[in-house]
Amino acid sequence: MAEVYDRIRRAAPTDATVLIRGETGTGKELIARAVHFNSHRRTAALVKVDCAALPENLIENELFGHERGAYTGADHATQGKVAAASGGTLFLDEIGELSLAVQGKLLRLLQDRTYLKVGGHLPQHANVRFIAATHRPLEALVDAGTFRADLYYRLAVVPIPMPALRERGHADLERLIDHFLYEHGRTHGRPGLRFTPEARAALHAHRWPGNVRELQHCIESAVVLAHGHEIKTDLLPFRATRVLENAE
Repeated sequence: MAEVYDRIRRAAPTDATVLIRGETGTGKELIARAVHFNSHRRTAALVKVDCAALPENLIENELFGHERGAYTGADHATQGKVAAASGGTLFLDEIGELSLAVQGKLLRLLQDRTYLKVGGHLPQHANVRFIAATHRPLEALVDAGTFRADLYYRLAVVPIPMPALRERGHADLERLIDHFLYEHGRTHGRPGLRFTPEARAALHAHRWPGNVRELQHCIESAVVLAHGHEIKTDLLPFRATRVLENAE
């Protein structure tokens, strides 16, 4: 994580495109926010586009907006997320989910800082800084022909790899446990809770396939369900998680 923080410090003051890599739940969006809010664009918007959540036929409209009459029902022109991020940062989350057709339009945006609205003919200028994130192996997608190599190289100017929680060591895990215990204790009106030594040992022994997000939700559940001032191992949802995985 010290290397991650160092890369944030070096990249943030620039307008260089950043590509954040890592498993689901490692905190890629937090890193994107850190880059933005430590940049000269901090007073403008950080606009997120979740490339995995939108159907393919809506992503282009979401990014670029459309002109009036571009399609049935388009009775007025709209601005897309690129325009909304003007002067600030456009965060493209789960970039590996984009179709090849949209990738081509995104490549033009990164290369020329221009784009066309859906149904439009006049190029629009984009004054944005780009941050992208993915849990997908982009190099393998390039080899398979499902991700454009030229777009990959445009995105991976400053790569920031996020380590999995199981790789960060017991000291980092201990600090995160205490942080989430305090935060959720305050949020849910349960201050002063503590883990028994056995429960804390179980937290350290778990592999955390869902990374920091799984840890956070695990501790919130334990805080809400705790009796008295101690959180015991029976309140840690590891067994329930394994049962669900086996059922799938």
